[in-house]
Amino acid sequence: MRVTATGVSVSIDGAPILDEVSLTAAPGCITGLVGPNGSGKSTLLRCLYRIIRPQQGAVLIGDDDVWQVPARRAGQLRAVMAQDQELDNDYSVRDIVAMGRIPHQRLLERESSADRAIVDEALARIGIEWAQDRRFATLSGGERQRVLLARALAQDAPVLLLDEPTNHLDVGAQLELLDLIRELRLTTVAALHDLDHAVAYCDAVALLDQGRIVAAGEPVAVLTPERLAEVFGVRAAMTTHSLTGRPHLVFATGTSRPSSERYAHSEHANRAQ
Repeated sequence: MRVTATGVSVSIDGAPILDEVSLTAAPGCITGLVGPNGSGKSTLLRCLYRIIRPQQGAVLIGDDDVWQVPARRAGQLRAVMAQDQELDNDYSVRDIVAMGRIPHQRLLERESSADRAIVDEALARIGIEWAQDRRFATLSGGERQRVLLARALAQDAPVLLLDEPTNHLDVGAQLELLDLIRELRLTTVAALHDLDHAVAYCDAVALLDQGRIVAAGEPVAVLTPERLAEVFGVRAAMTTHSLTGRPHLVFATGTSRPSSERYAHSEHANRAQ
């Protein structure tokens, strides 16, 4: 299912964060949101999953405006893995994955046999069924992210929204999680910090800077050395990874763009949020 943002603008405490941003995420593809700290990528993602309401513009999943439909319908349209999600660590892994079925249940309705089957399938598909009776608090960071991905899968939504899904994970857990996400082939929009992950795993990227999309399209066409120098203030080269054969970015410091210019908007946006 297609995700479309049109003319989205957001200001927080009078500070502009997004300025008429438009984005299209194609069905079944992974679209990465990349940019410096404070560029607006997480704010845009929060507009997509109904945390921050735009002052202007519209957000559609398929033909549904996510800000006009009931919350239950929005939950059926998109699943979310957000940063720093607050969960009761005393819940079991299975309990947390089963929360993904809530948008499909009526108020006070008990879990059905169909719900249980979907939860079983999600646990098995993500490879976390062995931990279903464990308390969430006892898992490692990578295992917790797998549980949250299984919950998103159990939600049975056509769209997956991810905010820095590899944050705080070691390199092995990062790659395992990204491989799992790619295998799902859901329409996915992900705010990503690691540009090399964006190049290797995304079908398309949108590069944000100072609240605007400066380029969008295939990763190798968007994340050029010239743009990375301008937006991030780094030298970069696009190569081919010797192990995977995928495009691979390498970086070095040293451009003519002043650091004060690069970080002024970032600091302003961070204070606003």
